[in-house]
Amino acid sequence: QVQLVESGGGLVQAGGSLRLSCAVSGFTFSNYAMAWFRQAPGKEREFVGAIGWIGGRTYYADSVKGRFTISRDNNKNMVYVQMNSLKPEDTAVYYCAARKIPLLMGGPSPDEYDNWGQGTQVTVSS
Repeated sequence: QVQLVESGGGLVQAGGSLRLSCAVSGFTFSNYAMAWFRQAPGKEREFVGAIGWIGGRTYYADSVKGRFTISRDNNKNMVYVQMNSLKPEDTAVYYCAARKIPLLMGGPSPDEYDNWGQGTQVTVSS
């Protein structure tokens, strides 16, 4: 049974940092690119960034480039996003997702991913 469980969300002041984690089980984690998405109230789900199955390649949305860093630990079946210099517009529910097809880099479309976590709320106050 595939499971993705996010944690680490919370309330932080603008300019602060948070590190989100996603624990994965139920499939061969090291074969799949992973991604983070976010969804703010009343808005579409938005791509944050992706990381390749080995972890050497990363790809970020322009809105977070230079502030967010995605990493993974294939020994622990974990994927992370370190979020620095947070802004109120980063407020959203953050989701991790696993790419549908193994051994392919993840892109920005939610349709490329078929396993999702339940999300963790990040709120950035001004």
